[in-house]
Amino acid sequence: MTAAAAWTADDPYSLALRSGRGPLFLRRGDGWLLPLEVERWCEAPDDADRTVLGRCRGTVLDIGCGPGRLVAALAARGHRALGIDVSPEAVARTARAGGSALRRSVFDSLPGEGRWGTALLIDGNIGIGGDPAALLGRMAEVLAASGSLIVECEEVEVDERCEVRVADGRGALGTPFTWARVGAAALTALAGAQGWVRTDHWTVAGRVFVELRRPGRTLPRPSDRRSERAVGR
Repeated sequence: MTAAAAWTADDPYSLALRSGRGPLFLRRGDGWLLPLEVERWCEAPDDADRTVLGRCRGTVLDIGCGPGRLVAALAARGHRALGIDVSPEAVARTARAGGSALRRSVFDSLPGEGRWGTALLIDGNIGIGGDPAALLGRMAEVLAASGSLIVECEEVEVDERCEVRVADGRGALGTPFTWARVGAAALTALAGAQGWVRTDHWTVAGRVFVELRRPGRTLPRPSDRRSERAVGR
């Protein structure tokens, strides 16, 4: 099954995005439920989000952008920003919010590969594909030499791989897909094995973030910003 095949116009995730309301969960096979914050995703960026926005440099790729709150906010701040998501409803809602988005898996060919200034894996999206190590390897291909990766981790220390479905709590279930959950310590260890260095780590309102860079990579100089605007989509 391809990543995009799990998401249709009437799956629980799409319906929740369309309405802007939950309840919505990730449901493991054993019945365990992880609540998904649909209402927060569909609102304007909150204080925790703004700490992420303030750290974005150059062109920004938001992986698993959902309804596009960060992409739209970045565009309003003058960034060249692009969201990607496998859900058609997420892409449509991002466009309605004023952002740019493509229906694309992060493991597909992407515009501007190797030239993005910042990549975002927010709202637990380090779990995409169920293999954080593979995702971190992919990020090394996507980002520019000076680029940074900002990841939102689990609040608790966990390192889990599982098969889940999106559930609405009323009996509707989406197609199964693989997912991962990692805390900051697990992410740091996985990232180190992939050649990343943790350069920042912060918590706001119970949300935990880590910034990663490749060894020897530096921030772009102000004079480099002009060339960053030329990154294609």
